[in-house]
Amino acid sequence: MKGLFISIEGADGSGKSTQIEKLKSYLENHNYEFVFTREPGGTVISESIRDIILNKDFMEMSDMTEALLYAASRAQHVEQYIKPLLDEGKIVICDRFVDSSVVYQGHARGLGIDNVEQINKYATGGLEPDITILLDIDAEEGLKRKKDQRELDRLELQKLDFHKKTCEGYRKLAELHSHRIKIIDASESVENIHREIINTIEHIINNRYNYNK
Repeated sequence: MKGLFISIEGADGSGKSTQIEKLKSYLENHNYEFVFTREPGGTVISESIRDIILNKDFMEMSDMTEALLYAASRAQHVEQYIKPLLDEGKIVICDRFVDSSVVYQGHARGLGIDNVEQINKYATGGLEPDITILLDIDAEEGLKRKKDQRELDRLELQKLDFHKKTCEGYRKLAELHSHRIKIIDASESVENIHREIINTIEHIINNRYNYNK
């Protein structure tokens, strides 16, 4: 049986990390068998590429270099880690996937949504999530939340206009892929967001695996 692939997306400050930790705890407490991973990252090689991409000492990195590094990290991640798990029938939940590149490099950087989708289609062999949870938030609110962090990475340090474009890009992508992308209002309370994520994920898990929880 082919596994189930779920991605979780959101602009900076959307509360994605908080919701992922709550989701992990919920699934563990309810005895679901699953694997969590992240992008860029997930393998030794991919994590090394992540360090380059997010290093704030490399602010001169070109937009195309950034896009290709993400795709290279993702190619290794899919081939070495994600695809074998899905082939075994596992539930794989990934913190970001191709949608992030399409939004950040394709839309916000201006490389073109179609261009970045094609680069990543080649890198992943056409793999896409069965469902994507998108935490939607306004850029100003997201950045306000990020100010509480001790240190920001290279992408988080971009100007407000860049972050506005990422939020716009996610909404545009959600329209293009409405069959796959589930939008959740990230301005709601942490518990309300968590409940909506659980309802969405349990529905697709139960349909695929016939879990009785």
